[in-house]
Amino acid sequence: MDFNLTKQQEMVRKMVADFTENEIKPIAADTDRNSEYPADTIKQLFRYGVMGMIVPKEYGGAGADDICGAIAIEELSKQCASTGDIVATHNGLCCGPIIQHGTEDQKKKYLPMLTTGCKVGAFALTEPNAGSDASKGTTTAVLDGDHYVMNGSKIFITNGYVADIFVVFAMTDPSKGTKGISAFIVEKDFPGFAVGKHEEKMGLHGSPTAEIVFTDCIVPKENLLGVEGKGFNIAMQTLDGGRIGIAAQALGISEGAMKEAMDFTKSRVQFGKPISKFQNTQFKFADMEVAINAGKLLTYSAAAKKGTGARFTKEAAMAKLFCSENAMKITTEAVQMFGGYGYTKDYPVERMMRDAKITEIYEGTSEIQRIVISSNIL
Repeated sequence: MDFNLTKQQEMVRKMVADFTENEIKPIAADTDRNSEYPADTIKQLFRYGVMGMIVPKEYGGAGADDICGAIAIEELSKQCASTGDIVATHNGLCCGPIIQHGTEDQKKKYLPMLTTGCKVGAFALTEPNAGSDASKGTTTAVLDGDHYVMNGSKIFITNGYVADIFVVFAMTDPSKGTKGISAFIVEKDFPGFAVGKHEEKMGLHGSPTAEIVFTDCIVPKENLLGVEGKGFNIAMQTLDGGRIGIAAQALGISEGAMKEAMDFTKSRVQFGKPISKFQNTQFKFADMEVAINAGKLLTYSAAAKKGTGARFTKEAAMAKLFCSENAMKITTEAVQMFGGYGYTKDYPVERMMRDAKITEIYEGTSEIQRIVISSNIL
């Protein structure tokens, strides 16, 4: 068993780490403060091949493996979890299901748009009454000749008001519950598509979250993704992959917060010596280091298993659960180490703490992850 990264994986880490330090870190605070979508940063990430990193080269992508994809999100999230979220959603939740379930025509049309075409992708499953329980969705898609007519709304959609391409889930046969859900590729320019409420959130202020509304939206028949009635399966498989991305995001937040806390405690002198010299502080950093390294093993292992084509549901859930809960613990501890300074916006740890919370909630709450893990072992 080889725990070393490949040459390509190391190159991706260095490239994204350098980009994050030079391009993202200087604007991260303003991105959060102004709730500003980092449009210029995303354009550069398209040029670097990060947007579409896991897309095969024949469709305009970088053709990298899933570990590379996780590493990119991890590095971005060390300084700006919003940027990590935008990339994770685009790659894992939009490009991912098209790669896995799209027809050749769909791949040839949409994947180049999502890579070299610089079109941002999104994933639309959640509804006001359908969060963890997707069977309660009420968005419908009714076949009418050569197209479907879609009606309903989706909420909490990451990239919602900047995305061009959406993977949308709708009921094609409401009487069948989850077996009546189908998946579609929807473009923002389709008649009847509209963006609703822009969400104001606790954290991830640079990641655009919005309601999406369909009013007699016309979706061509050929934009059905996979087989009619199999949308729930597509959604769950996609979320498995997406959970690796969230684990990587949480991991990056943890690493960023720990680095900030280490730098601060080395320079902050109290009672005649740096805070970092107190054993209580040292023990906290020891616990952080253990949690971060364990999280890396879980995340990279899940990504590696995904790359083999084997089922990785449990592994993704474990990585997401462990990394997200530790991100909350580590960022909270980092704020505590800063004392009163940690509660101000002069330092990034308060932003990291706010950003960390959502990793315990979206793409399956911690409670849902425990259900997934236990159902796979009992």
